[in-house]
Amino acid sequence: MLGIESSCDETGVAILRWEPDAPGKGLLAHTLYSQIKLHADYGGVVPELASRDHVRKLLPLIREALAQAGLGVRDLGGVAYTAGPGLVGALLVGASVGRALAWALDVPALAVHHMEGHLLAPLLEEDPPEPPFVALLVSGGHSLLVEVKAIGQYTILGDTLDDAAGEAFDKTAKLMGLPYPGGPALAKLAEQGRPGVFRFSRPMTDRPGLDFSFSGLKTQVLLAWQKSDQSEQTRADVARAFEEAIVDTLIIKCRRALEATGARRLVIAGGVGANRRLRAELVAAGEHDGFRVYFPRLAFCTDNGAMIALAGAIRLASGQRQDETVQVRPRWDLQSLPAA
Repeated sequence: MLGIESSCDETGVAILRWEPDAPGKGLLAHTLYSQIKLHADYGGVVPELASRDHVRKLLPLIREALAQAGLGVRDLGGVAYTAGPGLVGALLVGASVGRALAWALDVPALAVHHMEGHLLAPLLEEDPPEPPFVALLVSGGHSLLVEVKAIGQYTILGDTLDDAAGEAFDKTAKLMGLPYPGGPALAKLAEQGRPGVFRFSRPMTDRPGLDFSFSGLKTQVLLAWQKSDQSEQTRADVARAFEEAIVDTLIIKCRRALEATGARRLVIAGGVGANRRLRAELVAAGEHDGFRVYFPRLAFCTDNGAMIALAGAIRLASGQRQDETVQVRPRWDLQSLPAA
């Protein structure tokens, strides 16, 4: 299975041989190109530039992945591509190439939901989780708590009402003058911060519910930063307090979701899942409360082709495939997917 990811600002390609009992062992190749330098001057992703860069990079990456795997294009048995959600132009690049390649090779094509790919990414590890479990999907565009009864049977327990967690990281970093991409820069700076110098609220944890809201937290940080001496140490102190607020909020909501569903397994996926503080404190919470946490490796927290190849392979194994229409969905409800 060839997997193609092009939903935003990273072009990912992977080749996976389907191994039902150990999906990760079947990963034959994985290539990725990030557009960070392309968008750095603008302080964020420019959709048209992202689409054009996917056009330039996708075919060379497919050739590179085939070479890594020691395969020819005729060895492929299926093509999976991200069909949404994401930037419509970027999605169309991957979908057009993926669908055309499948048609030319006369092999099945699979349109994959981007968030299902993230949700399934921990299955690529040596000790993968088995449903039922709760998944926290946290990235620049999404903050979701999902109950997973089986692959394809998803119930959204909580969603963001405004900024996603990763988006809050990036915007907060930008208002504090940190370089793009702001999220990783802010997390790195937070390691130098002193505990307790600043404290920000844990949004929407003072009431029942599993939804998220981080726009108000971002405003708190802005006001604290503007009123401070804006020294380098203060910048680090603010960054630490902000990161602690985000992490604490996510952990509180995860605990609530596990209690509400009765699940004892928690999957963390998406770019924010690479955050060191979040990983360490979730593991500690699991040891205290008696639940187990599953993470993908750091390379598979961000967008990648391996998770798309895996999701496509699972769908194909259950007998699903796409028709010859090239269709993408910039908005796509995860709960609308059929069971696999």
